[in-house]
Amino acid sequence: MINQAISRVVRGQDLTEQEMSEVMDQILDGRATPAQIGAFITALRVKGETVDELVGAAKAVRAKSKKIHIQNHLVNIDRDEINIDEETILDTCKTGSAETNTFNVSTATAFTVAGAGVRVAKHGTRLRSRRCSSTEVLENLGIRLDINDANIEQCIREIGIGFLYAPLYQGAMKYAAAPRREIGIRTIFNLLGPLTNPAGATAQVLGVYFPGLTDKMAQVLARLETREAFVVCSEGTFDEISICGPTRISHLKEHKITTFEITPEEFGLPRARPESITGGNARENARIVRSILEGERGPRRDMVLLNAAAAFVVAGLDNDLREGIERAKESIDSGKAKEKLDALIKFTQNCGGFVRKQLFAGL
Repeated sequence: MINQAISRVVRGQDLTEQEMSEVMDQILDGRATPAQIGAFITALRVKGETVDELVGAAKAVRAKSKKIHIQNHLVNIDRDEINIDEETILDTCKTGSAETNTFNVSTATAFTVAGAGVRVAKHGTRLRSRRCSSTEVLENLGIRLDINDANIEQCIREIGIGFLYAPLYQGAMKYAAAPRREIGIRTIFNLLGPLTNPAGATAQVLGVYFPGLTDKMAQVLARLETREAFVVCSEGTFDEISICGPTRISHLKEHKITTFEITPEEFGLPRARPESITGGNARENARIVRSILEGERGPRRDMVLLNAAAAFVVAGLDNDLREGIERAKESIDSGKAKEKLDALIKFTQNCGGFVRKQLFAGL
């Protein structure tokens, strides 16, 4: 099946949802060689993945993933892996683009959202790139990630926030790891990460690296039964709602998608220069996250306020971003967001290690 698929994709032909699911099953079952996987995902990248192909691949990954069972609806704000492309990173590092240098906005946003009572299931992995992942930042904040399923479920239910380390829940993805690393470009697997949250989050804020992807990814989320979502791409920071320029948003709600553009000034936030929201290594980014949650004001806080506001809208707490910004301010200024961070640190430090700790250490 994969050889036939490679031949068709190389000729510029699209696969159906079912065909894509079958090819992905072959990859996830270990029945495809590294050369076949590399050829297939490269050909898809060159052709451009369709909505059907993304839906078929996501369904295949979801079917092979271990699930976390949480009864309440959740919000997912994952976007680490989707924007990683070694070629792009090497190019943009030379220009000082904020795409590679922003602090971990989604990590600070997660605690702000949780501080307002929304349950957050954050899902991610380590990044083999120059970009600092939320995984590394969380570890530098003192949060243990090698905890078992029961602890994760308890953590999300009782504290309101938890982190799901992707390799422990999507082990079948290991067969694609080496080809992805060796070809060193963004592929369909980067797009699949935020589409395959093991907790089945029903609301999502998803940042993408290219404006043309906002509507496409919103269509994919609709097909995957996401209740409500913002898919965003901004000028200046690209994969977040930005305070440095306009942001394109495709809003999915009740299976309808509307696309529009916003600016920070519309919501009373001053436009900032990209260098004002830069970060550093994992330790520095952890310090920045903590300082925001402790009340430090400025452009970085404004970034968190705006992105948290989007999460509140898709979670159904607020009608618009202006209302959401006020809720985000209260979450931080009341100390509730920081309380979530402290509670998560304390909880995970008291948990027993994951039974596959040795495996975890090598991922």
